[in-house]
Amino acid sequence: MFYRRKFYIVKSDFLDRFNQLFIEINLPNQMKYGSKLVGRFMKDNNNGTWEVFAIWEYLSEEDYQKIESLIRSDKSHIEQIKKWYDENGGKEYIFREKILEVRNEKIISTI
Repeated sequence: MFYRRKFYIVKSDFLDRFNQLFIEINLPNQMKYGSKLVGRFMKDNNNGTWEVFAIWEYLSEEDYQKIESLIRSDKSHIEQIKKWYDENGGKEYIFREKILEVRNEKIISTI
Protein backbone atom coordinates (compact mmCIF):
# COMPACT_ATOMS: atom_id res chain seq x y z
CA MET A 1 0.00 0.00 0.00
CA PHE A 2 0.97 3.61 -0.59
CA TYR A 3 -0.11 6.43 1.72
CA ARG A 4 0.02 10.16 1.32
CA ARG A 5 -0.82 13.10 3.53
CA LYS A 6 -2.19 16.27 1.98
CA PHE A 7 -1.56 19.11 4.44
CA TYR A 8 -2.74 22.73 4.53
CA ILE A 9 -2.50 25.75 6.80
CA VAL A 10 -5.72 27.72 6.29
CA LYS A 11 -6.83 31.02 7.80
CA SER A 12 -9.74 30.62 10.21
CA ASP A 13 -12.06 32.92 8.25
CA PHE A 14 -11.66 30.69 5.18
CA LEU A 15 -12.00 27.30 6.88
CA ASP A 16 -15.69 26.71 6.11
CA ARG A 17 -15.25 27.48 2.41
CA PHE A 18 -12.14 25.31 2.28
CA ASN A 19 -13.96 22.39 3.91
CA GLN A 20 -16.87 22.87 1.51
CA LEU A 21 -14.45 22.55 -1.43
CA PHE A 22 -13.24 19.25 -0.05
CA ILE A 23 -16.68 17.78 0.64
CA GLU A 24 -18.41 18.95 -2.53
CA ILE A 25 -15.63 18.77 -5.15
CA ASN A 26 -12.33 17.18 -4.13
CA LEU A 27 -13.57 14.14 -2.21
CA PRO A 28 -16.05 13.00 -4.87
CA ASN A 29 -13.47 13.44 -7.63
CA GLN A 30 -10.78 11.56 -5.71
CA MET A 31 -13.14 8.68 -4.96
CA LYS A 32 -14.44 8.62 -8.53
CA TYR A 33 -11.00 7.47 -9.67
CA GLY A 34 -10.24 5.07 -6.81
CA SER A 35 -8.59 7.09 -4.04
CA LYS A 36 -9.41 5.82 -0.56
CA LEU A 37 -9.73 8.39 2.20
CA VAL A 38 -8.34 7.05 5.47
CA GLY A 39 -9.37 10.22 7.32
CA ARG A 40 -9.38 14.01 7.26
CA PHE A 41 -8.55 16.02 10.34
CA MET A 42 -8.03 19.59 11.50
CA LYS A 43 -6.36 21.28 14.43
CA ASP A 44 -6.70 24.85 15.66
CA ASN A 45 -3.26 26.47 15.73
CA ASN A 46 -4.63 29.17 18.07
CA ASN A 47 -3.14 31.90 15.90
CA GLY A 48 -5.93 32.54 13.41
CA THR A 49 -5.05 29.47 11.34
CA TRP A 50 -6.00 25.81 11.19
CA GLU A 51 -3.94 22.82 10.16
CA VAL A 52 -6.06 20.61 7.91
CA PHE A 53 -4.84 17.30 6.57
CA ALA A 54 -6.12 14.18 4.88
CA ILE A 55 -4.54 10.76 4.73
CA TRP A 56 -5.15 8.79 1.54
CA GLU A 57 -4.47 5.15 0.71
CA TYR A 58 -3.63 3.66 -2.69
CA LEU A 59 -2.68 0.20 -3.89
CA SER A 60 0.77 1.48 -4.91
CA GLU A 61 2.66 4.67 -5.72
CA GLU A 62 2.05 3.95 -9.39
CA ASP A 63 -1.69 3.67 -8.68
CA TYR A 64 -1.57 7.07 -6.93
CA GLN A 65 0.21 8.65 -9.90
CA LYS A 66 -2.32 7.16 -12.32
CA ILE A 67 -5.28 8.43 -10.27
CA GLU A 68 -3.77 11.92 -9.97
CA SER A 69 -3.23 12.02 -13.72
CA LEU A 70 -6.85 11.06 -14.35
CA ILE A 71 -8.13 13.72 -11.94
CA ARG A 72 -5.93 16.43 -13.45
CA SER A 73 -7.20 15.59 -16.94
CA ASP A 74 -10.89 15.47 -15.92
CA LYS A 75 -12.39 18.52 -17.66
CA SER A 76 -15.44 18.62 -15.40
CA HIS A 77 -13.23 18.60 -12.29
CA ILE A 78 -11.00 21.33 -13.72
CA GLU A 79 -14.07 23.49 -14.44
CA GLN A 80 -15.44 22.93 -10.91
CA ILE A 81 -12.13 23.93 -9.33
CA LYS A 82 -11.75 27.00 -11.55
CA LYS A 83 -15.30 28.12 -10.71
CA TRP A 84 -14.63 27.66 -6.98
CA TYR A 85 -11.43 29.73 -7.19
CA ASP A 86 -13.21 32.45 -9.16
CA GLU A 87 -16.08 32.57 -6.63
CA ASN A 88 -13.58 32.96 -3.78
CA GLY A 89 -11.34 35.72 -5.15
CA GLY A 90 -9.11 33.82 -7.58
CA LYS A 91 -6.36 31.27 -7.18
CA GLU A 92 -3.54 33.76 -6.62
CA TYR A 93 -5.51 35.60 -3.94
CA ILE A 94 -6.44 32.37 -2.13
CA PHE A 95 -2.86 31.11 -2.00
CA ARG A 96 -1.54 34.50 -0.98
CA GLU A 97 -4.15 35.39 1.65
CA LYS A 98 -6.13 32.32 2.76
CA ILE A 99 -4.21 29.07 2.24
CA LEU A 100 -0.76 29.78 3.65
CA GLU A 101 0.93 26.40 3.21
CA VAL A 102 0.35 23.21 1.24
CA ARG A 103 2.27 19.96 1.40
CA ASN A 104 1.71 16.66 -0.37
CA GLU A 105 3.77 14.04 1.42
CA LYS A 106 4.40 10.34 1.08
CA ILE A 107 3.97 8.71 4.49
CA ILE A 108 5.10 5.26 5.59
CA SER A 109 3.11 2.91 7.77
CA THR A 110 4.95 1.50 10.77
CA ILE A 111 2.76 -1.60 11.00
